[in-house]
Amino acid sequence: MPIDAAKALAAEPRSGEITWVPKDVQLYHLGIGAGIPATDPDELRYTLESRLHVLPSFATVAGAGSPGVISGLSMPGVDVDLAKVLHGGQSLTIHRPLPVRGAATATGRIAAVYDKGKAAVLVMRTEVADADGPLWTNDAQIFVRGEGGWGGDRGPSTRREPPVGEPDRIVERHVREDQALLYRLSGDYNPLHADPEFAKLAGFDRPILHGLCTYGMTLKAVVDTLLGGDVSRVRSYSTRFAGVVYPGETLRMRMWHTPESTTVAVSAVERDDAPVLADTNIEHG
Repeated sequence: MPIDAAKALAAEPRSGEITWVPKDVQLYHLGIGAGIPATDPDELRYTLESRLHVLPSFATVAGAGSPGVISGLSMPGVDVDLAKVLHGGQSLTIHRPLPVRGAATATGRIAAVYDKGKAAVLVMRTEVADADGPLWTNDAQIFVRGEGGWGGDRGPSTRREPPVGEPDRIVERHVREDQALLYRLSGDYNPLHADPEFAKLAGFDRPILHGLCTYGMTLKAVVDTLLGGDVSRVRSYSTRFAGVVYPGETLRMRMWHTPESTTVAVSAVERDDAPVLADTNIEHG
């Protein structure tokens, strides 16, 4: 069997040093659509170094996002065809606000292997700490088609009960035509997001947007719309990637808000509200 669950779970964690500076934070923010309008004081918190704060989803790309999904696929006990791999979901726990400049140690390991029957799910966990202690914990759910069926643990369901009633807020965000080209400069150079010929080989009409770009755009919309622009209020953020986004499309974000958490459903307006992010929840103070 290409995935040896016991071997993957027993493998030694991999650690590496990561650093980031304000320019990396600014580039990430621009990649998820910040800076429009360019002189808006609320947007300058994302783009101007003298006012800079860090959206927590920056954790997915800090230090070029390593170790991460690709690192998980090279762990002992894991030998899979990249063509069968999908990024199924992402969850992030913030232990304290991210600094605009940092040096930290990132430690990655396979935290779980689940047997979903026709597929396997690997949970690649990355824990990041600096000299002052833990900063964040990042879980990437890696879905590998055709690798299940060995009788292993199916794992917990990530499906949430749908929200009751009408959303408290509906927000739309346009995805620029060049957004994937800008976002990839934060470290994800997969040609699927830039090369039309490669995208066609992968079964898409044209390059698609990074799922983690949509992830960041959604968190920014919630912070700006419902949390008064205060990034320090975010405690955790999880989602399931339910569909693709093409540059040039419009994201519709339906938000159900309580004082402790916000549930969000994200869809692509131009494709009859095709689901993009599902089971999405942000816990906040």
